[in-house]
Amino acid sequence: MKTVLITGAAGDVGSRLRATLRSDYRLRLSDLNTISDLQDGEEFVAADVSDLGAMESLMQGVDGVVALGGESREHEWERILNANIIGMRNHYEAAYRQGVKRVIFASSNHAVGFYRRDEKIPVDVTVRPDSRYGVSKAFGEAMGSLYADKYGLRVLCIRIGNVADAPVDNRRLAIWISPRDLTQLVKIGLEHPELHFEVVYGASGNARAWWDNSNATRLGYKPRDRSEDYAEAILAKALDADPTSVPETYQGGDFTVVEVGGGVAAVKS
Repeated sequence: MKTVLITGAAGDVGSRLRATLRSDYRLRLSDLNTISDLQDGEEFVAADVSDLGAMESLMQGVDGVVALGGESREHEWERILNANIIGMRNHYEAAYRQGVKRVIFASSNHAVGFYRRDEKIPVDVTVRPDSRYGVSKAFGEAMGSLYADKYGLRVLCIRIGNVADAPVDNRRLAIWISPRDLTQLVKIGLEHPELHFEVVYGASGNARAWWDNSNATRLGYKPRDRSEDYAEAILAKALDADPTSVPETYQGGDFTVVEVGGGVAAVKS
């Protein structure tokens, strides 16, 4: 049985993937926060992703890594730099040095958050990050491409929408992904025999999607869930929102206007 490292394993997405991957892989879990509820086939090793030496030790003896570690929302630049820029470089470099062949990078829809909601975009559009967080995800994709082309890693970047048991609002009707559909994409990253470097959108089979996910389909992705099953209930209780506002116009939602210390987006199409 292969051993898979999950960084950021104490977070919500990491906890969900633990439950869905542990039957098929031995799991090495890592986070700054201790995980105490270990199950059979799981081990925990604390590590700071900004520490390359710690990351090298963490990578020893694993077959693939699911890179969730780092900041998961907007912060001031110093926090993003340490956790998501230096931290993601360390994921790739440590994997390369330790002979880990596969990296599944948890990218984000916020790497392309300044595309309009009335556009349907493929994976090969120019990145338009909506935040420093989004910039860090675009960086992680670029580093993945470098380490695939130059050093031979097999890299899958998943631009995750929103992972939850069900969508809860209009925006999530477009970007939601169920835990089992995300697991399917992660397994493609861990197992696809011809994977080199690919970017896919982390979304279920959503009729209202803003993304063309044909690249994931080409790799064998067949989503089992769809947000439309929840649409009637969500639309019936939807709150009024100004459709011309920046958060309602652009795919990144509130990330397009959130600014540490204040600020307003001034984007042009």
